Amino acid sequence: MNDVNPVAEPGAAKEEDKNPLLVALGERLRTLRARRGLTRKAVALAADVSERYLANLEYGIGNASLLILDQVARAIHCPMAELIGDVSTSSPEWLLIREQLDGRSEADLRRARLAIGQALGTGGEQQAKSKRVALIGLRGAGKSTLGKMLADDLDMPFIELSREIEKVAGCSIREIHDLYGTNAYRRYERRALEEAIQIYPEMVLATPGGLVSDPATLNLLLAHCTTAWLQADPEEHMSRVAAQGDLRPMAASAEAMDDLKRILAGRAAFYSKADLSVDTSGQTLEVSFQALREQVRTALNLG
Repeated sequence: MNDVNPVAEPGAAKEEDKNPLLVALGERLRTLRARRGLTRKAVALAADVSERYLANLEYGIGNASLLILDQVARAIHCPMAELIGDVSTSSPEWLLIREQLDGRSEADLRRARLAIGQALGTGGEQQAKSKRVALIGLRGAGKSTLGKMLADDLDMPFIELSREIEKVAGCSIREIHDLYGTNAYRRYERRALEEAIQIYPEMVLATPGGLVSDPATLNLLLAHCTTAWLQADPEEHMSRVAAQGDLRPMAASAEAMDDLKRILAGRAAFYSKADLSVDTSGQTLEVSFQALREQVRTALNLG
């Protein structure tokens, strides 16, 4: 492993002794890792550093070299500039755009994003968008079950993007990750979404939970689909996945729940870009479906 200095246990340094720059770096690293749904162990392995060293980086007590930061950035699939905290200094135009957007509200930023999409021809046709419905959210939110019910109700094809990804790749999702890595998976994911948009003028699409981790793919989805975020409490996400027969998340339940909460916190701001939102926490399947059906039919002007 490529550790450069001895490191202390996470939290060993007093808060007042921590360098604010390193603390901010650690917070960004934790957020980016959680947003991509990557464990600390997986990132440490991909970055060729020890898990303990990575933990110290995340807790703001690891003083990494630029080379180590580059390795970590590659492992979490983002530019090092994003990890350091500034991706908007690469050209004068970036700086001018950033100055105009600085301090704006989320509503203003959304309007700016949509205007940019229209100006660049990447915003999608509103009429075509309204005929496609995409469900987003963490695993266990009910995307497959509610999506199938909604597709039947709307008389549209029901498409699971995970299955389309496997068709494009010619192997299973697990094999894509094991053989080719996360970067390749994200490429297959976007290609599968592009093909689904081209093939299906009308559809209900259930998407993988991590799709929002890639801004380009999320932009594509938002531009061409009426999107609905299916929300649920972390505890319900975990129990639903276990009820489906997948007990892997329960292998280390306390740590798994902490990871799940971090992933949800890291992705929530991206899920919230959906056109619609339905909270399924504590609701029966029928109640959740009726809430989703009503919102989607209103959005599609179906009454």
